[in-house]
Amino acid sequence: MIDMLLGVPKETHPGENRVPVTPESAKKLVRLGAEVQVEAGLGAGSGFEDAEYTEAGATVVADREKLLGEADVLLRLRKPAVEEIGLMKEGCVHISYLDPFNEHELVHAFRERKISAISMEMIPRTTRSQKMDALSSQANLAGYVMVIQAAAHLPRIFPMMMTPAGTLKPAKVFIIGAGVAGLQAIATAKRLGARVTAFDTRPVVAEQVRSLGGTFLEIDLGETGETAGGYAKELTPEQIEKQREAQKAVIAESDVVITTAQVFGRKPPVIVTRDMVEGMQPGSVVVDMAAETGGNVEGSVPNEVVQISGVTVIGKGNLPNHVCRDASVMYSNNLFNLVDDVWNEEESKLLIDLEHDMLSGCVITHGGEVVNETIKNLLAGGE
Repeated sequence: MIDMLLGVPKETHPGENRVPVTPESAKKLVRLGAEVQVEAGLGAGSGFEDAEYTEAGATVVADREKLLGEADVLLRLRKPAVEEIGLMKEGCVHISYLDPFNEHELVHAFRERKISAISMEMIPRTTRSQKMDALSSQANLAGYVMVIQAAAHLPRIFPMMMTPAGTLKPAKVFIIGAGVAGLQAIATAKRLGARVTAFDTRPVVAEQVRSLGGTFLEIDLGETGETAGGYAKELTPEQIEKQREAQKAVIAESDVVITTAQVFGRKPPVIVTRDMVEGMQPGSVVVDMAAETGGNVEGSVPNEVVQISGVTVIGKGNLPNHVCRDASVMYSNNLFNLVDDVWNEEESKLLIDLEHDMLSGCVITHGGEVVNETIKNLLAGGE
């Protein structure tokens, strides 16, 4: 029996240091019965050497096109360039982030090549699939990184400090959005000794905020809640305005404001307006997690740190990349758990079964068709 070939090409996005498969995960994939090939230099950005992959049982190859063309399954972090899809084996399986709501050309290219494309951001948020949920694992690290960035830019310390020279009050941190990233930001800010207040449109998370030592800001927005996938529902323009007004006073008194409000597949809402930023004390810091996709903060600039009336506004993107080694370990575990879950031991291969309760949500194309109903309807609507 010929082993199924799993190929892991090097990430080519500028500045990306995370890797989709660590040597430890490569070893586990080999134990499943797969032949694993990784592109030379794959793990350099996160400190994983080629020799470690060889020791794990993988083969290190220098020819990227050959790797792409021979692999039965391609494992990667970011979406491929459209022109690379033509190099792939027809009918292979490709697993990575794909952004299928926006990357329509990519979806069409996968379909035409009869590639089974699995989107990591479309993994359903169920108890069973938690160990495969890359959005959550990376958001966890993003929450930590945002607080560390804020602390580095704030011209004062987070904790209360009592000294012979006087007592320093704890910094006030306000976190908007208490999803995975927001909760980790709350926990990290509390560990650093800050006084933390948080708000989320889903009242159900109030208890989680309090369990971490934060204060939950109560705002009556009427009907809100969350989607079946566990995401916050999109607010109406009236609800967003009501949220802004209720938060204005808290923002003015805060040393640090962190926003994490994102709506899956859509542009995020602007919830901190420029006048709110200008109302903060000079030296204060705002971190906009959504800056890359449109921004929660008016005036934030993607991948830049800017000053607005003496307030530092951080719009850095790809936050997990700042802790790339741990981010690689977590993503690689997510990826392995996905492969392991759909691996057929008898045939020693990965099988795409659209009746599988998890695959039905994250397989975008298969057998020359767009099989994900949400994406199929989106494409049919010409969006």
